[in-house]
Amino acid sequence: MEIKTPQEIELMRVASRVVAETLQLLREEARAGVTTGELDRAAERYIRKAGCLPAFKGYQGFPSTLCTSVNDQVVHGIPSDYALRDGDILSVDVGSIYQGYYGDGAVTILIGAVSERHRRLAEVTEQALYKGIAQARPGNRIGDISHAVQVFVEQAGFAVVRDFVGHSIGSRMHEELQIPNYGPPNQGAVLKRGMVLAIEPMVNEFTPHVRILPDRWTAVTVDGGYSAHFEHTVAVTTDGPDILTRLSE
Repeated sequence: MEIKTPQEIELMRVASRVVAETLQLLREEARAGVTTGELDRAAERYIRKAGCLPAFKGYQGFPSTLCTSVNDQVVHGIPSDYALRDGDILSVDVGSIYQGYYGDGAVTILIGAVSERHRRLAEVTEQALYKGIAQARPGNRIGDISHAVQVFVEQAGFAVVRDFVGHSIGSRMHEELQIPNYGPPNQGAVLKRGMVLAIEPMVNEFTPHVRILPDRWTAVTVDGGYSAHFEHTVAVTTDGPDILTRLSE
């Protein structure tokens, strides 16, 4: 099921490295006073200069290169003239295409002096991502990833979003496998060498519930609590998870 050849994974590695470099650029550029639209334009310039195409722009009608989700926005926020403010948390999600193959990644960036609780929300979400990635080994099941994320997040006192999930990825952005961030272990498809997964915990401050704004894209928490989002594109190998969207050590 959705097994990639080594050659396909290497193409995805190129796309994923450009994603990682773009996210690093955004970490450096995102600060109080900068607009999410400015970040979007910078990301598109970088991706195209690197020889890739922005994967999100035009995807099912989405208008931008980045998803920029601020504070209580969970995912799929549309870049705009909103100027970031001290204390904001900004989740940025970006994808790129190289020779027909995709990479996908996300980070949550802290803007200025962020409250300790919101800093902790981001830290827990990122740590939960790595708890899930550690389960991406041949012979494990999708549910092992899901369960590891949920347990870690809920033990920390936060809530895992149910309405959006991770996915397998390859020559399409969203392939058939779905990777929830919740659920029992030992359930779902068996992981095999050559699968490539976009694992992406989305974690809310209070409850898991979200609603969609009238723009038909932006998801926000129903209670105004903040939300964080981290994502890596990961290949399943016999030597363990291979994180394609991680910059070299």
